[in-house]
Amino acid sequence: MSETAQLQKLVKASTIDPAIFELRPDYRAILLAVDGLVPGASNDASEALLQKAEASARQALQEQKVESLPHVAAWRAAYQGFGAKPNRTRNSLEALLRRAVTGLPRVNRLTDIYNAISVLHQIPLGGEDLSKYSGPPRLIRATGEEPFDTASNGETVIEHPEPGEVIWCDDEGVTCRRWNWRQGRRTQLQDETTTALFILDALDPMTTDALQAAAEELATHLSGLGPDITITDHLITKTTLT
Repeated sequence: MSETAQLQKLVKASTIDPAIFELRPDYRAILLAVDGLVPGASNDASEALLQKAEASARQALQEQKVESLPHVAAWRAAYQGFGAKPNRTRNSLEALLRRAVTGLPRVNRLTDIYNAISVLHQIPLGGEDLSKYSGPPRLIRATGEEPFDTASNGETVIEHPEPGEVIWCDDEGVTCRRWNWRQGRRTQLQDETTTALFILDALDPMTTDALQAAAEELATHLSGLGPDITITDHLITKTTLT
């Protein structure tokens, strides 16, 4: 099987547990996998995209607080639905928008691109190293026994999610806690990453067309990160499960 076929097989095998749709029937996700990335430092193109995103955030927050933005408010409500306190554990969109006002981090061109797309489209967007996955991605409600590798005081530690918490996981454990709050160390993007997975999360009032527009712009920018880029994506909704 070719690498492209393997990539498509893995992404198409990703699943969302029906319990997630019982919590939020309006949830939709696009999983976008890309192979053939040529690693590189931040450059003029990624800098321009970040500056555009920062300007967009400042404009959006001129007349309202970040927690009042419609999609941020929807995610705060979703967090409350499984017992998380949105003021303590902020969804990734809200956290990034708060940083964007004073300046987004410059990491490398891959991370810079997806951070900028997240802010520009006001959508939670996670990026991970797909080569570190064991089995396909799955979104479930945790039993509380799944291992989550993270760091505390510079040391690697294993934590566990709260029972009922929404988590992304694979066969080895948690890859991201609280839907899109905190990624694990095992699958996080590295400077040398060549195969990546991006997860775009949407709730009402974001439309599916807007979700797909964000994925398309992400794919457009990623396609410039190497001469042999392969991209595949998979939209999952409550309807696609039935």
